[in-house]
This record gives sequence, structure tokens and C-alpha cells, in this order.
Amino acid sequence: MDGGLESRWTTVGGLRIHARVGGLGQRGGPVVLVPGIGVSGRYFAPLASALVPHVPTLAIDLPGAGRSGRPPRALSIPELADSLAAWLDAVGIERADFVGHSMGTQVLVDLAARMPDRVARLVLVSLTVDPAARTGREQLERLVEDVRNERLSLLAIIALDYLGFGPIRFVETGRYALADRPEEKLPLVRAPTVVVRGDRDPLVPQRWAEEAAGLLPDGRLVVLHGEPHGCHYSAADRIADLVLD
Repeated sequence: MDGGLESRWTTVGGLRIHARVGGLGQRGGPVVLVPGIGVSGRYFAPLASALVPHVPTLAIDLPGAGRSGRPPRALSIPELADSLAAWLDAVGIERADFVGHSMGTQVLVDLAARMPDRVARLVLVSLTVDPAARTGREQLERLVEDVRNERLSLLAIIALDYLGFGPIRFVETGRYALADRPEEKLPLVRAPTVVVRGDRDPLVPQRWAEEAAGLLPDGRLVVLHGEPHGCHYSAADRIADLVLD
């Protein structure tokens, strides 16, 4: 078990989708955790540990990542959002609160913009992609800069997940993420939303975080001092407080 979660598989559209679930006996609506590019829900373990004593918690491995099945090709952001919605149907969740990290925030913004009835509240941690740096080279340079600030235990999880995801699928998915335009979808998100940024995150500059929060009809920005891009991991207790507040 990771963070009080246990593995569950659900067949969706011919693919076996893996999720880590826990706290199902708790009151309140479920919280669904959506990871970034190529990463499994395993890196949500610290956050899940803080959530499962209070709310039903589910951390999905998106198609192609972690223990989930691999579609024949990489999926675009809208296709990943559709896959997430199909999984919600399969596990019997009509409406939930969601926490997304990095590219997972883009999937959730797309879901909330197109299927608002599925989303009660959103927490968007380290929202990508900064519109002022929408090239692979710029993102790679920022990622390399961020690595120096991340915890070694998180880097180990990510490295193992990337190895399973594969470089070709990573590049193809990355292209879809760069082509996505969350800034055009944020004004369509009706759900109350918190945008979270670590102030040591080079991938999400303060300017972009403020712009994103301002584009939301019901949004606010929370900046975590001293935290990097992976603040969902290094500041899990503070993220949990935002979710449970």
C-alpha cells in the first residue's frame, strides 16, 4: 500500500486502468488525484496519507503511465480528459473534487471546461504550461533547473515511472501538452479552484500563476514558500489542508 491506498484495476474502453484507492468508508465526496506526464499516482503517497483519514481518495494512473494499460499511441490532453471521465463512469463517480499536478492540471482544466457537472472543486498544483515558454527546449531547461530543488525520493519515483513510460511516448505526450491552451479554457471553469505554486518552481513563474488564477471565474492563488515544482510531494500536508478546507 502507498500512503494508505491499495491497488484497484478497472477495464475502461478495453484498457485496464490502475488506481490507488483508500478511505472509501469516509464521509464526504471523493477526491481524485491526477498525476503529471508519464508519472504514476505513486508520487501522491504523502498527500494520500494526509487525505485518507478524512475523505475517499483515489489516485489514478492515466492511460500509458504507471500500471495502467498502454494505448496504441500517446493521447492528447482532451483524450486524456475523456479517458478520465470514462474511468469515473466505470467506478461509479458522478462528481468529485480533484487535485492535479503539472500536466495533470491541464487534463483537469479540460475536463472542467467541457464537463462542468463532473467537477465540484479543483486544486491545480504547479499548473502547466507557461504560455511564454511553450517550447520543448524552454521546458527542458526549466525542468533541469528544478531537479536541483526536488527531494531525492521523489526523483527516484519519477525516474522509474519515466523508464516504464518510455521516451517516445514521453516526447509525443509532451508535444500534446505544449500544444494545449489552458489559458483559453480557464475562463470556462465554473468550479471553485485553488491554483498552487511553489515559489522555487521555474516551470511555473509567478506571472503565469497569477494570470491563471485571474482567468478563473472563482479562483485564487496560493504560493508556498520554499517549495519546488513537486510541492504536492514536499508540502503534502499543506496541500491536504487546502483540499480539506
